[in-house]
Amino acid sequence: MDTTGVRMHDEIRAIHERVEASSRFVEDLRREISRVIVGQRYLIDRLLVGLLADGHLLLEGVPGLAKTLAVKTLAGCLQARMSRIQFTPDLLPADLTGTLIYSPRDGQFTVKRGPIFTNLLLADEINRAPAKVQSALLEAMQERQVTLGEETHPLPKPFLVLATQNPIEQEGTYPLPEAQLDRFMLKLSIGYPTRAEEREILERMATGEPPVPRPVVSLDQILEARETMQRIYVDEKIKEYVLSLVFATRDPEAYGLQLKQLIAFGASPRASIYLVVAAKAHAFLERRGYVTPEDVKAVALDVLRHRILLTFEAEAEDVTADAVAGRILDHVPVP
Repeated sequence: MDTTGVRMHDEIRAIHERVEASSRFVEDLRREISRVIVGQRYLIDRLLVGLLADGHLLLEGVPGLAKTLAVKTLAGCLQARMSRIQFTPDLLPADLTGTLIYSPRDGQFTVKRGPIFTNLLLADEINRAPAKVQSALLEAMQERQVTLGEETHPLPKPFLVLATQNPIEQEGTYPLPEAQLDRFMLKLSIGYPTRAEEREILERMATGEPPVPRPVVSLDQILEARETMQRIYVDEKIKEYVLSLVFATRDPEAYGLQLKQLIAFGASPRASIYLVVAAKAHAFLERRGYVTPEDVKAVALDVLRHRILLTFEAEAEDVTADAVAGRILDHVPVP
């Protein structure tokens, strides 16, 4: 091994050791969340990925799958501020961001901050509100700031939007615009618990007071973990693999995939960025200082499913974005 290779090996080992030290809180956090939430390991881990990667999450699942409870539990474990907003057709942007209030006494406008000024914003049934309310989130999600009048107000750190929507009841809903969908790092598809898990839910929730989460991690620890996570090593082959996955959604024929008639628009450049960042967060949760192809594949479906726009032909044939992304993941060579 040459001098450059030895130096890189030492750097990766140092990063690995730092990640192992910084990630000790992960098991405590998982354990405390699991004390309240039965099962749902996929949901819990993706919440932690979003928290570490500073990425917003869109949670899709039928009612009763603990989506709201999971977000509340995470906030309780972190001692974080949380706001819950029930999105409805009569909601106004000011109900979310706040507004300026005029005082006749001194002739001045004062700022009344809305519930968006928090650490974890639970946007419940986000597709129930019209476009003008949904668009009020765009600046906050991208720039982590809110403009009221002529002043711009930074949002606290960390700031995450955790939005939920019901996939089966579409009457009276407003589909999220593509610009907003693209700002969500991950879109999670939440499924039903197993029979054993549901039996445990029954025992916990139907026979007494539900458990209350205890704070086990501070926000400062999360922010420190984020800095460590950013240092995780990503090999050039991993970067090329990520680019191949994203470009295969735009030009599938170049990768030997017969999907052109099914894909109207492929994933945006945000998909490449989020795939790498989310894979780093996944590696951190596994207490590793480097990213493997398995880390990329673990988060790829959640990153891609809402960024692949299907054609009418695909919808007529009941082909889903998950199925298209799955074919790409199965076909693109793994380094």
